[in-house]
Amino acid sequence: MDFSKIKAAAEGYQADMTKFLRDLVAIPGESCGEEKVIKRIEQEMKKLDFDKVVIDPMGNVLGYMGTGKTLIGFDAHIDTVGIGNRANWKFDPYEGYETETEIGGRGTSDQLGGIVSATYGAKIMKDLGLLSDKYTVVVTGTVQEEDCDGLCWQYIINEDKVRPEFVVSTEPTDGGIYRGQRGRMEIRVDVKGISCHGSAPERGDNAIYKMADILQDVRALNENSADDSVEIKGLVKMLDEKYNKEWKEARFLGRGTVTVSEVFFTSPSRCAVADSCSISLDRRMTAGETWESCLDEIRALPNVKKYGDDVKVSMYTYERASWTGCVYPIECYFPTWVIPEDHKVTRAMEAAYKGLYGEGRTGDAATLAMRQARPLTDKWTFSTNGVSIMGRNGIPCIGFGPGAEAQAHAPNEMTWKQDLVHCAAVYAALPTIYCE
Repeated sequence: MDFSKIKAAAEGYQADMTKFLRDLVAIPGESCGEEKVIKRIEQEMKKLDFDKVVIDPMGNVLGYMGTGKTLIGFDAHIDTVGIGNRANWKFDPYEGYETETEIGGRGTSDQLGGIVSATYGAKIMKDLGLLSDKYTVVVTGTVQEEDCDGLCWQYIINEDKVRPEFVVSTEPTDGGIYRGQRGRMEIRVDVKGISCHGSAPERGDNAIYKMADILQDVRALNENSADDSVEIKGLVKMLDEKYNKEWKEARFLGRGTVTVSEVFFTSPSRCAVADSCSISLDRRMTAGETWESCLDEIRALPNVKKYGDDVKVSMYTYERASWTGCVYPIECYFPTWVIPEDHKVTRAMEAAYKGLYGEGRTGDAATLAMRQARPLTDKWTFSTNGVSIMGRNGIPCIGFGPGAEAQAHAPNEMTWKQDLVHCAAVYAALPTIYCE
């Protein structure tokens, strides 16, 4: 493989990738409202002579290059979060900006840059004659990830019947290769009470007071140690081989966490005792934890047990329609996943990267010191479509994408042109190395 030709080809497409990304940024595309973004990606894929481009009934776009036996996926979710408080932005988030080295705008890092690099990576494969009878690549622009990560891939795998041998997630990786992430789930706790007039609260049963006790237990679950002296052992216990047979991967991914994200109540009036109280819990999960174990952990808290049948612990379900009107219900459970460091996919990605750019992370001068202080192969802090690809369906997943994690969901979001180029080159080299 001539790595120098791949690098030159990627560099030659920098201006095209920049224009494509700026076009995408200019189209607002929050979850369930991505139609115009999808149509613009379809247009670019057809312009670049993809062999087949399909928009599925959920609204995902799938572009195929090649006709070989092994199917290799490159995934980018193309929905974005909103802009938040406009006053926090120094520039128009949809007009964006461009300098010699940077591109600014909502979605540049999270993660419209990924679909840009993947699309042009596939084009480079065709340009340089890298496509063979050994593989076909499919580049997916997927929807609703910000609302419900992985839902799109549940549909692609189960309804479109598309199952790649492995998938590259193009979420931002700060110049590194990522082989896993913690999982997450959305838990709801409902507590019943009995209302009465606020002038005589002893006549009722205040659901908020009950929830206040439970909240202290939830806090303890997150903050306590795993010492035998504490009644509620903290989630840090999963890093200990005494409690978790997957403790090595748990230490790699980091400990699980739990926090309260929402509080709700019902009451006849402000002059009455509350007759119900509910909370949402954001639960981040490490290796060795499952949705069953996480629900059981909340049900076992002392004050949950104390209030017995007045407490219900459950998991949320997502049922929002996509931009096409497709409703595809799913539990709000997003499993932990990690691909072994010696897996064939991990090794192939490392070989492609090192053949092009050497042993350490690359990046713009403004980011280089921070990036090179980290190992080349690492993990995400946040969640990705890998929760479905590998977490639910066992398809190996590896991460390498343009941009920075810290830019995700932040005001003044930006990315670097160099990242777009480097990722497109690595994507172009990877399938041939994997199929050797």
